[in-house]
Amino acid sequence: MALTWKLKSYWGAFLHLANPKVFMGWSSRLLPIIIVMAAFCLSTGLIWGFFFTPDDARQGSTVKIIYLHVPAALVAINGYLLMFVGSLFWLIRRQHVSVLIAKATAPIGMAMTAIALLTGAIWGQPMWGTYWVWDPRLTSFFVLFLFYIGYIVLWSAIEDHDTAADLTSILALVGSGFALLSRYAVLFWSQGLHQGTTVTISDGVQQERISNVFFQPLLLSMAGFCLLFLALLLIGTRTELRARRLKILEVREQML
Repeated sequence: MALTWKLKSYWGAFLHLANPKVFMGWSSRLLPIIIVMAAFCLSTGLIWGFFFTPDDARQGSTVKIIYLHVPAALVAINGYLLMFVGSLFWLIRRQHVSVLIAKATAPIGMAMTAIALLTGAIWGQPMWGTYWVWDPRLTSFFVLFLFYIGYIVLWSAIEDHDTAADLTSILALVGSGFALLSRYAVLFWSQGLHQGTTVTISDGVQQERISNVFFQPLLLSMAGFCLLFLALLLIGTRTELRARRLKILEVREQML
């Protein structure tokens, strides 16, 4: 009984925060803090990683691209999963802020996917002798990139907001499978060239496949990319809310 009451309270709090007016209020106060934290983590992590870590014994200085590749891939995959959640809320609850969050996520996720693919190609050339192979993880990641593009194009192609939200939400639900596949492909296909996950959680214990000298700045870079994503997401969602409100006002003026 107590658990049910708590769940209802959390759900009510979420719906309250997702109210457009309330969202604009708390996001405007939180955004400057997130921007400062993102700038600190990104600058510290990237400068530390690129200029103050040694070359790897096997990969040389090429290994330092990990500070761009891994955080970008992390944001790209989890960004699409956020689109899945936002789209699901729209289809079930017709919650406008949730679908606008999904819409604002798409261009950020697409850019992060492009960064991950590009840096992965640069990293792969000296390691594999080629910029690209149709490895299961790389292939699923490329398909994820196409889903991001398709989602953005579909939003642009349909004028009616609700219709566009419905169709893009369905596309996001379908594409989320490739986001999960990109994350776990190395577990499904052991013959792929792509290495295993760099940081894993096993039995509640964090396990790293790299030395602490590389892992510590990587952790800062990952935090910086996640905070940057959150800052851009809030900015994008606030812009979408303003644009939607402006369109409603224009329609009302035309009716008068």
